[in-house]
Amino acid sequence: MADQLPLTPRQRDDLRTIAAMIVPASDEYKVPGADDPAIQADMLATLGRDSKLVVAALDHLARLAGQPLAELDAARRDVVAHEFRKHGGAAGDTLVRVVLQCYYRDDRVLGSLGLEPRAPFPKGHVLPDGDWSLLDPVKARGGTLRRAP
Repeated sequence: MADQLPLTPRQRDDLRTIAAMIVPASDEYKVPGADDPAIQADMLATLGRDSKLVVAALDHLARLAGQPLAELDAARRDVVAHEFRKHGGAAGDTLVRVVLQCYYRDDRVLGSLGLEPRAPFPKGHVLPDGDWSLLDPVKARGGTLRRAP
């Protein structure tokens, strides 16, 4: 994508670290953390126009940490994350949204929530080509006329 900025290796490491802090793995619910390689690959592949704000958030985290986030001990990482939450602004909000949207579209996570990892319709049933009977209730309603603006 033309709008997507590539992440440096350090930024990818920091993204993986902060993602694990946002959503850690759970043995109890049998779900991966947001640092899972498949979820990380989805994040990197779909950043698109959010990449500028994500890069800004990761740069802000790097300035707060003073070194790679993964190299900090857990207590120091928590302090940095708390400071980042207070002053991350739109970039911080975007980073959290990107992590969560990629996490919650992972098939393993959807399955743990009792959701099917595919469209709910047609639930595995094959519809014959040209069978438009599903539209019968819509056709029965008749036309709707609206005044043009």
